[in-house]
Amino acid sequence: MSRLLPAVLDVVLVVVFAAVGRRSHAEGLDVAGVLRTALPFLVGTAAGWLVASIVLDGGPRTLGYGAVVVALTVVVGMGLRALAAQGTAPSFVVVATVVLSVLLLGWRLVARLVG
Repeated sequence: MSRLLPAVLDVVLVVVFAAVGRRSHAEGLDVAGVLRTALPFLVGTAAGWLVASIVLDGGPRTLGYGAVVVALTVVVGMGLRALAAQGTAPSFVVVATVVLSVLLLGWRLVARLVG
């Protein structure tokens, strides 16, 4: 259970990121569209969890763990989007990196301050 909540939070926040992005570009919020947008980033999030769990001693609630998850969410997500000929404009990469950092590191920071 200790690893489940952080994983669920990361997944939910990546889906929120995709939904907000679709909404801001008037692409609609249908479930299939949001999941299609989120999928490359969710694969990156899973990769981040895998790598962080192998290379770090700290648990999934730590900022270091979150940093690895953010990095791989962005790198793998953008790589998969590039392979699928989806948008990877430099401005999108910057915005995605900032927003995902705030979301995925933000809940960890709040949990740290509260706990």
